[in-house]
Amino acid sequence: MAYLLQRMGFKNMLIQRTHYEVKKALALEQNLEFIWRQSWDSENSSDIFCHMMPFYSYDVPHTCGPEPAVCCQFDYWRMPGHGSFSRCPWGFNPVETTADNVRERATKLLDQYRKKSTLYKSNTLLVPLGDDFRYGSLEEAELQFRNYQALFDYINSRSELKSQIQFGTLEDYFSALRDEVEHDHNRHEAPRFPSLSGDFFTYADRVQHYWSGYYVSRPFYKAIDRVLEESLRAADILFFLSHSYCQANDYQSFPLSFSKQLVAARRNLALFQHHDGVTGTARDHVVVDYGTRMHKSLSELQSFMAASVGALSNRNSTGICDADQISLFEPEQTRSRHDILASKKLVEAVNGKAIKVVLFNSLEENLEQVITILVNTPATCVLDSDWASVSSQVSPDWTQGTNYLVTGMHRLQWQASIPPMGFQTYFITSSENKTFCNQAVLANLKIFNAGKDFICPPSYVCSFETQKTIRISNKHQTLTFSSRSGMLQDLKSHKDGSHTNLVEDLCLYSSEGGAYLFLPQGQATSIIDSDGLVLVTEGPMMHEVSSIPNTPYGHTPVTRRARLFAGDSVQSLSVEMEYHVELLGNAFNNKEIITRFKTDINSEKVFYSDLNGFQTIRRETYDKIPLQGNYYPMPLLAFLQDPDGRRFSVHSRQAVGVASLKNGYLEMMLDRRLTRDDGRGLEQGVVDNHPTNVVFHLLIESNITYLLTGSSSAPRLPSLLSHRVGAQLNYPVHAFLGKPEQLFHMKAETKNLIANLKVGSVSFISSFPCDLHLVSLKILRPLSILGAVTPKKLQFGLLLQRRGWDPSYCRKGGTNCKTVANGSFNLFDLLTGLTISEIRNTSLNFLHEDALALGYIEQLHRKQTAGISKRKVVINLKPMEIQAFKFAVELVR
Repeated sequence: MAYLLQRMGFKNMLIQRTHYEVKKALALEQNLEFIWRQSWDSENSSDIFCHMMPFYSYDVPHTCGPEPAVCCQFDYWRMPGHGSFSRCPWGFNPVETTADNVRERATKLLDQYRKKSTLYKSNTLLVPLGDDFRYGSLEEAELQFRNYQALFDYINSRSELKSQIQFGTLEDYFSALRDEVEHDHNRHEAPRFPSLSGDFFTYADRVQHYWSGYYVSRPFYKAIDRVLEESLRAADILFFLSHSYCQANDYQSFPLSFSKQLVAARRNLALFQHHDGVTGTARDHVVVDYGTRMHKSLSELQSFMAASVGALSNRNSTGICDADQISLFEPEQTRSRHDILASKKLVEAVNGKAIKVVLFNSLEENLEQVITILVNTPATCVLDSDWASVSSQVSPDWTQGTNYLVTGMHRLQWQASIPPMGFQTYFITSSENKTFCNQAVLANLKIFNAGKDFICPPSYVCSFETQKTIRISNKHQTLTFSSRSGMLQDLKSHKDGSHTNLVEDLCLYSSEGGAYLFLPQGQATSIIDSDGLVLVTEGPMMHEVSSIPNTPYGHTPVTRRARLFAGDSVQSLSVEMEYHVELLGNAFNNKEIITRFKTDINSEKVFYSDLNGFQTIRRETYDKIPLQGNYYPMPLLAFLQDPDGRRFSVHSRQAVGVASLKNGYLEMMLDRRLTRDDGRGLEQGVVDNHPTNVVFHLLIESNITYLLTGSSSAPRLPSLLSHRVGAQLNYPVHAFLGKPEQLFHMKAETKNLIANLKVGSVSFISSFPCDLHLVSLKILRPLSILGAVTPKKLQFGLLLQRRGWDPSYCRKGGTNCKTVANGSFNLFDLLTGLTISEIRNTSLNFLHEDALALGYIEQLHRKQTAGISKRKVVINLKPMEIQAFKFAVELVR
């Protein structure tokens, strides 16, 4: 946040919720005001000045000085006879300021101000005056103002008190502070503020009371948050593309008719970032409101993306934005309510006809991925856009939950290649006509510990196995599982033959915490008993081990599917672990469920976790603090590392909590169900759990240089491959299905018809280096363009980040990708089919255009090569930096 705020144009910031011992340590050295510095910013260009509040809370009793019993006497809304029902709990309530008591009251208040000022270096003091749910009436505002103004007038009129006090804003405070520092600097007496790097997790406001519970509270909605975020990013890109092509063809209604829904989606996503929203710490009815808003926006975004696919897949034909073009497709996934998981739409393969499937890749790199579509029959096959048969696999679709039952549907899978920020088209048809394609290969099914009531799905062959271990493999690795529990035991790398012990367990904590606080009562205990049902699916596209473990609770609160995918892609280099969690019913009251991996990596109880997917930070487990204080947020990534560089990474599709409580251990919290209120303002427990899927991608990497850069305490960076794994997990491929009226009749001339329609592969950007990430590409103010006679020229926004990555690991990102050459990139090479006509630097919020004031160094250079008409706008983008640009485009004719 410090980095983002500075790059948005802020020069100052204020924080409150930091560990009470941290506050004490900083206060002792008068270091509660400091320069917050990024550990990777050697030029200090992103520094921001930060004020830390010194006391327990931000309410009036805890802001005027160190004695809340005194400060509460100056919260005049608490006076008897007025609106507040909250009196001062220390027994001394406020009284009206009068001529008779003003001297005594002013002296008492000023004494608190003086004591508070000793914690800071300067003579300028900030005293907040407010609280939650305050100033809701003119009466309250007048009461506070009248009494404080009387005190201020008294103090300001007495020169012997050597104080001047006034009402002001944060801007007034920081301006006054800077004026003081500048004035003292001229006299060589200015205070020297320290610099600080790092973060302040995990927060505790009292002994043992660590706020590590909210990292996981209400994981269902944390997952929805991420789905809405990535869908909005994809929709923004498609809106930009659709608008550019439709406007160039004199169409004004689409996509601008969707502007209000797009803006509403941005606002609903932003609303959920509230500190009681995404945290899972709101009351039940507020959570329902958040969920309803996000669900509505998600449905609207998916419908818009489907319409955009119809327009852009026919971008070179006449009438590309006509109503009949934008109604050709529908989203492949649907969600009927805000509180249930998404489901796939069923594709009914019909003999003699084919259904079009268009895949959209919003990332800046070409994707090679196994795609899964739900079909009604195993007698199915896949065709590419050139009408050639594609190898595929079909397996039974099982229900999610505590019992694996066949749904009667089937998972059709094939390996797709989708260009960067582009489309790829495939067709699904019945395989009864062997003229056109080869039938999908039926997966092999191996069953372990099956009960008498287990029924093998029709059309498949099941083998009932008894061996002690299960192994599944792809080209890169072999996984070993226990057949008794279905839990992972070992990973073998085919690259160097090395084994990594990777023992998986599912455990429960008993807890006395609430939505905010994690208060475990002892260590977590395993819930895995032997002889749970284990299903193994094996085929040319994907191998899967599904486990329904036996537990002491009669039914399991979690099932797990582990997958290996075929090929040489990024997807095939990691292991997918999907946990279906149902922490439902009173049996799981005051329980918190985790998955734990015990490895043979000598991590020395040190691990690394990310901050909002932007950077990683070193975490060390300390025996001197309680277990809950050693839990940290994990929005995207955590990893362990050996002294020789062997690394185990876990990438997450949603925010969870993570800890490494023993050497080589890494555990992630999956869900929590708590009946108690933890006294932080929610006034209820958290028992509105929903079935949810938590997905991780596991990655084992070996150091290629055997030379680790920096000291053991220095922050570590993810590898280039790790960045790509995380991006592909969090920005998945979007699939769209041709509606029934668009079924192509399977005739010989259809192949020529499809070729003429150019519905195959298309990319809208040029090839990107693997360490350059397109954060956002969007229209900046769509509502201002809607109905505008002369729209603004620079109406599009672009955010780019150069990823910081560890060069001691594979420098080709696991595949043959390239990185930014010499730190530069030509922005005029960004798009294909469209050309950038003008571009300008801006702040990250697109409001300010003074690059030097924002701290960017040599950000944008314009080059004109003699004799060459090609334009160049080259940016020198340093690792970790995010930069923003406004631009205009023209269609290439």
